Amino acid sequence: MATLTKKRAATKAQRKKGKDFSKSYNQYKFFEGKQYTGMQVGRSHSWYYDRGEWKETKITPDLWEIRYSVIKRRKGKAPEGSGVPVGTGYHWFIVAHQDVHKLNANDYTTVLTGLKYKLAHKRATKNTWSATPKTQRKHLAEFLKQMIKQLSLEPVPIELEFKGNVYAGEALPLPEACHDGKCDQLEVTLNSDHVGNIYLTDKGWKMKNIRDQKLVDRIGEVIEEWYK
Repeated sequence: MATLTKKRAATKAQRKKGKDFSKSYNQYKFFEGKQYTGMQVGRSHSWYYDRGEWKETKITPDLWEIRYSVIKRRKGKAPEGSGVPVGTGYHWFIVAHQDVHKLNANDYTTVLTGLKYKLAHKRATKNTWSATPKTQRKHLAEFLKQMIKQLSLEPVPIELEFKGNVYAGEALPLPEACHDGKCDQLEVTLNSDHVGNIYLTDKGWKMKNIRDQKLVDRIGEVIEEWYK
């Protein structure tokens, strides 16, 4: 059995070695009728962030200006031939929750969960961006309108008991995540804590921030029951 497993692993590695990842990455794909290139929708990858610098300036009692500068490093190594050329640039707009808890006079736990939306990109061989500042503002306005529309939707109420704990909260549909009266990607809040997004895959409901898959399954069941 061990020999057979090794043979299968070797065969899989050989297939992977001979695969042209750049072709798969750069080929045209479609999402809801729109054409795009790059990583396929639904896939994910992980990064490590070096020790960075976060600066914040208080503007109003509830509004802060922030600036974060850091190098991020891929978890593992990029497959040969995949990804964009060195020198490529991106301009993202981020909408996120930052959940913070004070540990002592100088330390806080912090978790950032949310969405990032691409406003423009710059190819390694060019010095110009794919969209002018004016066009970027237009795209950002459209995205924010979608966010406002999302916040106006009726959330799915969440009430369940799991392993002796009672959970109450809501699941708010994400922009463009609803089809035929059902939503398959939602932002979840439980017991007043934002716990991240839940999304439906061909293998069931998944979440990044809750490791107990059985709890994720229960949340998914509540969502599906509500839409029925």
